[in-house]
Amino acid sequence: MPASFLAMPRWWSATAAEQRWLTDLPRLVDTWCGRWALTVDGPPRHGSNALVVPVRRAGQPAALRLTPPDDDVAALSTALEFWRGHGVVTELEADPAAGALLLDRLDPDRALTSEPLAVAVPEIGRIARRLAVPAGDDVAAGVGHTADDVATLTPLQRPAWERLGRPFDGGVLDRAADAAAVILAGDRDPVAVNADLHFDQVLRDGGGRWCVVDPVLRRGDAERTAVNVLWHRVDEMSDREIPRWFDVLVEAAGLDEGLARAWAVWRVTDYRLWGLAHGLTQDPPRCARLLDALG
Repeated sequence: MPASFLAMPRWWSATAAEQRWLTDLPRLVDTWCGRWALTVDGPPRHGSNALVVPVRRAGQPAALRLTPPDDDVAALSTALEFWRGHGVVTELEADPAAGALLLDRLDPDRALTSEPLAVAVPEIGRIARRLAVPAGDDVAAGVGHTADDVATLTPLQRPAWERLGRPFDGGVLDRAADAAAVILAGDRDPVAVNADLHFDQVLRDGGGRWCVVDPVLRRGDAERTAVNVLWHRVDEMSDREIPRWFDVLVEAAGLDEGLARAWAVWRVTDYRLWGLAHGLTQDPPRCARLLDALG
């Protein structure tokens, strides 16, 4: 097992069951290779909590993804099946209760994050558009709505700001409250939303197509994703460039510009408060910069 995986912060406070899972990983790889007729085809890769082992089945490349068994694996499997054919990695086998998925193999060295902004921003916008398929009551069970957090957290923002000693101008909270009113108004038909769409999680497949990994399925406004996407590469943009790239993203994704801007203002303000409350030093100033740039 990669030492870097075992040293991830995810495991610093691991439960006894998670520690046993880490210790047992070599045997688990052998077990799943036997169960799904796989042969290991190279060194494993990993994120913060999942080990991904390149394998082959009947000569075809695939990837064995193992995580501690929990509900997130079931949610991921649900998302992959829901978006099958819409630009997400293909799920070949799944045992969510055991934390095991067999996926089509993508190229971990060819992520959208390595592409220049002129390529990456329009491309991820088009991906967001493909994912924004109708999501009516048939996907409502267990899938949260994008506006749920807005309704719940908006009343808590000003009290949090007061507890923090009023760290920035209160007019920022007024803007966030106005944005929340825009988000919560109207009766829009919900679409499917990947609540964790960003450049690192878009990889090339064997045919050279861009595919999303680890999608988080929500329903509601596709506009929620705009600032989330922008955030991950905003340090590459000057203050003057931020609005232009925001507009490029909005156009490529086919978003409502006013609603996307409202989502940006609300989400960045809420994260700024969260970051200050949790002692973050870099992200709150980045939030302030985004808000100023978006006007």
